[in-house]
Amino acid sequence: MEKRKLLVFYIAVASVGIAAIIAIILSIRAIRIAEKRPVSLEQICIRSNDIEFADDVTFAGERVPLEMFNIRERYERELLSTCYFHSNTMLLVKRSKRWFPVIEPILKRYGIPDDFKYLCVAESTLTNAISPAGAVGFWQFIEKTGKEFGLEINKEIDMRYNVELETEAACRYFLKSYELYHNWTLVAASFNAGTRRLNKFLREQKVHSYYDLLMADETERYIFRILAFKTILENPEQYGIFVSKDLEYQPFKYKTVIVNKSVESWADFAIEHDITYKLLKIFNPWLRSNSLKVKKGETYEIKIPKRPFNLTSDYCKEATGGDIMNFENDSIVEQLD
Repeated sequence: MEKRKLLVFYIAVASVGIAAIIAIILSIRAIRIAEKRPVSLEQICIRSNDIEFADDVTFAGERVPLEMFNIRERYERELLSTCYFHSNTMLLVKRSKRWFPVIEPILKRYGIPDDFKYLCVAESTLTNAISPAGAVGFWQFIEKTGKEFGLEINKEIDMRYNVELETEAACRYFLKSYELYHNWTLVAASFNAGTRRLNKFLREQKVHSYYDLLMADETERYIFRILAFKTILENPEQYGIFVSKDLEYQPFKYKTVIVNKSVESWADFAIEHDITYKLLKIFNPWLRSNSLKVKKGETYEIKIPKRPFNLTSDYCKEATGGDIMNFENDSIVEQLD
């Protein structure tokens, strides 16, 4: 029995010794590999600089009181978090090149200050997002509010996904809210909190300015997030965001087809117009079904992508013989013509 115990002990000691030797060998090997691939301090450290900003910051022509310590610090918080969230901010710069040319003329037509385009950046990062509460689109309307401001929403159609029409609905909201507050900053805050809740805060706290209100953290951050987006998107290079002009997301090119009768299959409709069902839905995301019943007197505008946005995988393969393709301005170059 004793001999067996000694044997087990010797085996255990030997196993530990062998494991230690293997660990030492692997460590030496790792060190030698690391010496062959030295890593500089610049490669392992990301330098973060403090951000200086002007004292004359405005929203919709209304001055932001940065001499108030809490206002300055709240603005700085959003500016820092946006500036150093590089991947997201770079995507915002790219998307803004596609969508601001769509949104800006609509705001101007309704007499809404241009700075309001940054609200939909804060709301959805310029995507057709869906919130946990069921808010949808660039401007994040819930169904009830969307219908209230003129958007058609049913099982087949949801115009909250139509950027142009939802922007018009947002403009109608802003104008109605401005009649109440006569202050664009409060109008923007009401878009986030709702006029009922904002009125309650103003009444209970006996103040008149957004910057004096104590509110939920989301609404308190809202205007400052918008200001941070405005500051950086107006001059991204100043804040270390460099996007190549050739790689900006270009505005969509399309033609419009008027539909005044029911469509039994959008897939067939797409094929008739030499595109795919997927492309049809990308350009018309407000189509929420595979078909559409059109009542007498109703018409809908369907966007049909034009070159180079109408290219399909099959066409690219046929045109190039399967060769690798070059890209320019977010699309395949015109050599495929």
